[in-house]
Amino acid sequence: MAVEKCINDFDLNEVIFEEGSTGRELFVVLDGQVDIARINGASKTVIVTLGKGEFFGEMAVIDGSSRSATAISAAPNTRVMRINHARFVYLVSQQPAFALMIMDALSKRLRRSNDVTFKAANP
Repeated sequence: MAVEKCINDFDLNEVIFEEGSTGRELFVVLDGQVDIARINGASKTVIVTLGKGEFFGEMAVIDGSSRSATAISAAPNTRVMRINHARFVYLVSQQPAFALMIMDALSKRLRRSNDVTFKAANP
């Protein structure tokens, strides 16, 4: 697949994917910003804002589960590259540094989530 076919452009506040949807792709931010948010009716809680070089959607590409949050472009001219499941598996198997990078990011995100959960439970 040509790289150009894996790149998508989004305007400000465009939904890249929705919580609960299925998807077997990981996304890398090439330009702009992406909000990862939980939406409950009219209420939107931004979990994290990601910028150039950061990635999202890794949980669904790893375990095949539905998306745990909604990804929304947070800047005009946001560009992301999609990495499908087959390419992800290839990269992990051929590039140990890529696999370590994914594991490192997952670990940091889990620690941050644990800290937020602990602080909320123990004000």
